[in-house]
Amino acid sequence: MKISKFLLIILFSFTIYIQNLSADDAKMLKGLEIFNETAGCAACHILKAAGSEGNVGPNLDTVSLTVESVKEMVTYGLGVMPAYGEEGILTKEEIDIVSFYVANSAGK
Repeated sequence: MKISKFLLIILFSFTIYIQNLSADDAKMLKGLEIFNETAGCAACHILKAAGSEGNVGPNLDTVSLTVESVKEMVTYGLGVMPAYGEEGILTKEEIDIVSFYVANSAGK
């Protein structure tokens, strides 16, 4: 009886893990789309994961970023980078997704 409960807990935990993994994969794909197409980040930034070779903004392959730091830069802009949130270029959800994508792709 104890073994079946243990196995049930393991199975449940594994199912949750797979669902979260799938959600993160979907978020990464949507983030790539926003980075390359919707926001056009690829025009300015180098990011190997996105296949981008921009030459205006920083090379994102050489930095380590958190989701929060990317979110702030995307929302409020930095230097010549526009404020995608304040100017209504991206929705809050799009900013969250592209920030997750960049933070998990940069510096790799």
